[in-house]
Amino acid sequence: MKVLLIGSGGREHALAKLITSSQDGVRLYVLSDYNNPGLGMEAEGTGGRLFVGPTTSPQLAVEVASKVSPDLVVVGPEEPQFHGVADSLRERGYIVFGAGNRCSRVERDKAFARQLLWKYGIRGRLNFSAFSSLEEVERFVKFVSDVVVKPARQVGGKGVRVVKDTKAYLSGVKSRVKARIAEEVFRELAGHGDSEFKVLVEQRVDGVEYTAQVITDGSYVLPLPLVQDYPHAFELDLGFKTGGMGSISGPGHLLPFINQEEYETTTAVVREVLSRLQEEVGDSYRGAFAGQMMLTGLWGPTIIEFYSRFGDPELSCLLPRVESGFLEALDRAARGALAGAKLSIAEDSVSVVKAVAPAGYPVSKGDASGHPVAVDEVRIRELGCHLLYASVEVGTDGRLYTKGSRAFEVVCHAGSYDEAYRLSELAASYITSLDGWPLFHRSDVGSRWLIEGRARLAERVRTIYRSKQARGTLGESPDLWVLGEGVAPNQLSSTAR
Repeated sequence: MKVLLIGSGGREHALAKLITSSQDGVRLYVLSDYNNPGLGMEAEGTGGRLFVGPTTSPQLAVEVASKVSPDLVVVGPEEPQFHGVADSLRERGYIVFGAGNRCSRVERDKAFARQLLWKYGIRGRLNFSAFSSLEEVERFVKFVSDVVVKPARQVGGKGVRVVKDTKAYLSGVKSRVKARIAEEVFRELAGHGDSEFKVLVEQRVDGVEYTAQVITDGSYVLPLPLVQDYPHAFELDLGFKTGGMGSISGPGHLLPFINQEEYETTTAVVREVLSRLQEEVGDSYRGAFAGQMMLTGLWGPTIIEFYSRFGDPELSCLLPRVESGFLEALDRAARGALAGAKLSIAEDSVSVVKAVAPAGYPVSKGDASGHPVAVDEVRIRELGCHLLYASVEVGTDGRLYTKGSRAFEVVCHAGSYDEAYRLSELAASYITSLDGWPLFHRSDVGSRWLIEGRARLAERVRTIYRSKQARGTLGESPDLWVLGEGVAPNQLSSTAR
């Protein structure tokens, strides 16, 4: 079976490993933006090859596919979806796993996603307003307290700012801070002209975040084990939001702080969103879909945002836990025949992923780029861990150089989090800088104390939302979205399509 994988980073390296280990006789080809050595090794090891070029170009994707004649094309990242790569390939008769442009709008356009939730009254929705001008959002944030300010378009998981405003004597200062944040978000969206709205201001909620990923053919949904991502750059959830500095998964389909009832509620929400999305955009969804969720006192499982693809590093967490059936599930989803497909999961194991990044990430990609690094992959494999190459490429001198984002991911699994954590810390130590430029990773990801802290927080919010559920007030909160600025939930009908 010939498979063409489109994408460049750690998620795509995880996909490559999952695809090639799923069955014998797979020949893997990859279209990558740069010479990712991990993807090159995976492709060449099967008799395939790595093509280098812009993955957002539908024309190039079609050109590469015409050379390869793949039985299946797998589109990994979101940006190729936004640019219509999956659509162009399907129009020419290729079997494609990956959301088309219309379906991927649920990730690209966060205002559209929020409007969808309100239009159909889907459980777990938050109050929001969307703005297309800086002046509008600056006026609005003067009158609201606890908010999240984020780009209304997907920009790689970054750009989110949380402002907790509970001290009245600081209200003037906080108002100026929120106005400055709005201006920063506008700057971050420079060059993106495919979103009507620029800034989203949302109701802030507290709780425990987690990700629910599924594979779907548009009608049948195959849920995957839950994963928790760690998006903040530094320990204790400090620093800027990133694309993800690590993740954990297991045991089974749950997490240590999410119970079976919450998992089932989450899965039901994801199914309903997928159904309503396809109804709204008039297209069939064949690919991966994920709900970035938070367990809160407001709703229980609460929707933060959506991915029209596998998460990164959320998918990496499943690499050692998926025992069989992965490629078959992708192929059957792409062909509209997913019903009956099964994934074999190592139910008793847990996994821990840690990303290793150069200093400067995520604020200054320029400073974080161009540094030579070395990795002892043999010693990492001896630990039973996987090494994923992400934002790193081979230079003309044969050495590895950083490209400014997360350079590597180490993926370790064991029968307990204590052991998986120990292995992950040891594996991360085998990645070193050759020019003295600092590398960093989050040493708290997968630690006992952090997981236990998540469990305590989950139990507190569980008590609150169950009390609200018993009183019939689930989802009710003071309505701060009554000023008529921007586009709010009650203005949905004219803007959802």
